[in-house]
Amino acid sequence: MPRFTAEQLEAARDRLVPDVVADGLHVLFCGINPGLMTAATGHHFARPGNRFWPVLHLSGFTPRLLKPSEQGELPSYGLGITNVVARATARADELSAEEYRMGGRLLAAKVARLRPRWLAVVGVTAYRAAFDDRRAQVGPQERTIGDTRVWVLPNPSGLNAHWTAATMAEEFGRLRAASEA
Repeated sequence: MPRFTAEQLEAARDRLVPDVVADGLHVLFCGINPGLMTAATGHHFARPGNRFWPVLHLSGFTPRLLKPSEQGELPSYGLGITNVVARATARADELSAEEYRMGGRLLAAKVARLRPRWLAVVGVTAYRAAFDDRRAQVGPQERTIGDTRVWVLPNPSGLNAHWTAATMAEEFGRLRAASEA
């Protein structure tokens, strides 16, 4: 992965990163919003230390560890990636409550159009803010979007010390098993 200067990363602020989607996915993973490294590279979950790609593999979703630059392979496994908020920021706490709510509405419309079996939001705080569900916990949700079921996963950011890669892989694995049922 290339090294970026602080100026190059800052120049990526507010950039949009294209979704990796297709109709009829098994699971559409949904991040909070792109970080600056993701925006600079154009690859989701690109920041070194983010555990999304290792956990995706450890949980059995992919047969090998993919690099962020290989995100285009995800639809061949029935997987995709989008975000609650499209705008790139250095930190998720730069997003406003209204951005989360609008992101939730746009996400629901996208899910209704693409019709994945499962929407998997990575980050309970983002899910709560986007869907105004203050009681949501990690795991399957009662909410559906059309026929799409919803699962909240732990945030794979390296800053999320409450979850290890192993415990995250267990939760991702529960979703994988449900998505294959």
